[in-house]
Amino acid sequence: MQQKEFLKNVTDNRGIIYKIINLYVDEEEDRKDLYQEIVYQAWKSFGNFKAESLFSTWLYKISLNVSITYLSKHHKRTKLKNEFPEAPPVVHKELSERAEVMYRAIRTLNETDRGIIMLHLEGYDNAEISEIAGISKSNTGVKLHRIKQQLIQILTQK
Repeated sequence: MQQKEFLKNVTDNRGIIYKIINLYVDEEEDRKDLYQEIVYQAWKSFGNFKAESLFSTWLYKISLNVSITYLSKHHKRTKLKNEFPEAPPVVHKELSERAEVMYRAIRTLNETDRGIIMLHLEGYDNAEISEIAGISKSNTGVKLHRIKQQLIQILTQK
């Protein structure tokens, strides 16, 4: 029964995983590996899920943590040039041109900031973001302000 419940929850919320993956990896093979790793880690932790928060919030936290760990273990960091990186292919639907530009700008942020701004754009409030990111609520507000300022600078450079 627990496995069926888990699979239904993951299926219902797989868009969360795809959004996170698109922010952190470029190559299709890496996307598949990261998706499998996120689902595996979520399954390993599912017994500890107490439903004190929504499953989607819990899955966001796991997806972000696994993605950041995956990057640090499997990819060398490269310095950004003054150009946007190539936009990753989208797994499920086409992005509008404006959304694609925003995605590219978000990808220039560090790993933690990417997750924080994506949660904000998904409508999570500061308390939920702080819970998922593991930072204080006041720090979340400060980080969001700084991230928004960074994005404004990035988007107005061109």
